[in-house]
Formats: sequence, C-alpha cells, structure tokens
Amino acid sequence: MKRILLALAVSLAGLAAQAQTSYHGAKITEENALSAPALLAKMQKADTLHTKVTGTVESVCKVKGCWMKVRLPEGKTMRVTFRDYDFFVPKDIEGKTVVFEGDVFTKTTPVNELKHYAEDAGKSKEEIAKITQPEKALVFVADGVIVKR
Repeated sequence: MKRILLALAVSLAGLAAQAQTSYHGAKITEENALSAPALLAKMQKADTLHTKVTGTVESVCKVKGCWMKVRLPEGKTMRVTFRDYDFFVPKDIEGKTVVFEGDVFTKTTPVNELKHYAEDAGKSKEEIAKITQPEKALVFVADGVIVKR
C-alpha cells in the first residue's frame, strides 16, 4: 500500500511539474540558452544570429498572443514574434520566464507598425498618438517558445 501511495505521489508531482511549463511552436529545450545581457554582447559582433535566449516577459499581445516583449538590460525590451505566424503564446504570461529559439537581428520598425503593436497591447489613444518616430531595435523571430510557470 505504501508503495502504491508513493508511486501515486511521484506521478502527481511529475504531472504538476509538466503543468508548470508550456511549449509553443517547435519543440525546443532550455539547454545552452543565453541570458539577455549575453545576447546583447554577441550581437555586438553579428548582424543576425540564430540562437536560444532566456528572459522575462514584459508584455504580450492582448489580442491573440501573437508577440511578446522580453526585458533587456537598461530598461529596454526586445519584441519577439513567431515564425510565419504559426503559433501564439498565452496572453497572461507577463512576468513569466521564457526560453525561445530563432533568429535575432536589428530592425527599424515603422511608425504604423509601432502603432499597431501599441493597439494590440491595449494602449490608450493618447499613448498611441505619441508614437511619431520609427524605432531601431533588436527583434527576434522565434521558432519555438517554452513558458515556465
């Protein structure tokens, strides 16, 4: 009887651990993921890089989870979109740790696209109206994402 209860407890613990992590897009692992500061250092020497990164989600598209912003050092963020619009992430993952793999590069995002992202994020009309300049920043196109709960 004790063995049965022990086996049940171990099984339930395993299920609970799996429920705390969700996978989106291509199946990836957490192994060898760079931190945000390490990514910035590598991007000093490259225009484009295929890599795996871990970070904290700052915000997510509130419409359908079609992008997320991940915190970078010095109060900056990096927008992460999903390859070919093939998958989305949950809309309630702000503050969660994520691991994502794909391509990172510097892009100048035009004003109309920035306004679209601001609408998706639920920004007010006043906040959206203040967007008047394109933004040059790192962007990431992910093939897969792990959300750690």
